[in-house]
Amino acid sequence: MPRMLDVSDDVRAEIGDEEADRLLAGGDAPGSYDCTSCRTPGDSEQERTSTVLFVGEETAVLAFAHATCIPSQVVPVSEEQLQGAVRSITGEDAAPHPGAQAAPATAIPASERQATLGITCGLVLVEDDLRPALVVEPDGPIARPGSVGLDDDFLPLLLEQGFQPVSDMNKLPAVIPGWSALLAMGKLHAVLQPSSGGSQAAWWQAHQPLAVSDGWRTAANKAQTVLMYAAPAGTIGHQPREDLMRQALEQAAAQGKLVAAAMPLAGT
Repeated sequence: MPRMLDVSDDVRAEIGDEEADRLLAGGDAPGSYDCTSCRTPGDSEQERTSTVLFVGEETAVLAFAHATCIPSQVVPVSEEQLQGAVRSITGEDAAPHPGAQAAPATAIPASERQATLGITCGLVLVEDDLRPALVVEPDGPIARPGSVGLDDDFLPLLLEQGFQPVSDMNKLPAVIPGWSALLAMGKLHAVLQPSSGGSQAAWWQAHQPLAVSDGWRTAANKAQTVLMYAAPAGTIGHQPREDLMRQALEQAAAQGKLVAAAMPLAGT
């Protein structure tokens, strides 16, 4: 039976006309599926469905999503991220936990002193609207290349990248060019920054994809923009509730220890 599938030109170019036509005719396409964006059931026989192709260095995975959630698209991911996405499809990953915090790999490659970044996902009320936000805090000082002192250069490095100091949490941060937040299979995989040649590189990358709450994912898909707030080590801490996180952010801003930027949502 023909499926109500949307196959974008980019996806068709990757999988080929023959496979795309077979999908549209009902072959190789499931009738029912779990939406790769909102993670709720869908039915390609009853509702418009987007084909989403996750492409790694060596393999690719075709997934499906409600067309009302995301359009058909190709999402480039690393091979490691792709394997994590496959595990999430097969249910081997742990269930999502709202407000989860990651302890990922070292970010800011220019730094020689290694520190791990913690990222907390939460909703922040800005301009009378709940916005999806990432709150970033290292577990120790971040140093510049060649630095031998104990100064923490985390915020200065971000300011040089285009982040702006936060003086009022009720104002939206400006969009930072070339940066994006990569959500794949409904989980946060990386924060990407500009690199040479016009491409993007991972500024932060999760060892294991970071689960986000349904409310956070819904807000991110609606806005297609994510806010990122960053503060030095020991400023914010892991707050168990979003109202406490908001208080900690406001205190950091009042102390001149908070920078922020808005960036587009990449993927699903």
